[in-house]
Amino acid sequence: MVFKAATFHGMELDLESEQARRSALESAVANALAVAGGIDASDVTVIAAGQEIRLYGSVATQQEVKRATAVAESVRGVRLVRNRIAVG
Repeated sequence: MVFKAATFHGMELDLESEQARRSALESAVANALAVAGGIDASDVTVIAAGQEIRLYGSVATQQEVKRATAVAESVRGVRLVRNRIAVG
């Protein structure tokens, strides 16, 4: 049996650093939402997929939904925000 190094299209896989980057981006967005004015983000979940941020949960007003998007977009490293936050 021959064991070869794990690669993807000839490039070495670096799953740990990818997970660390996603985790760092999620934390940065979550922290930004927590300290931003104009939004109660206590019921908001942040998930990173590459440089895309997905927001889930609920807030009290439509203005808070828009504010969450704006805050997430302002975080360094975020390319796209998919906001699935509900009002209610």
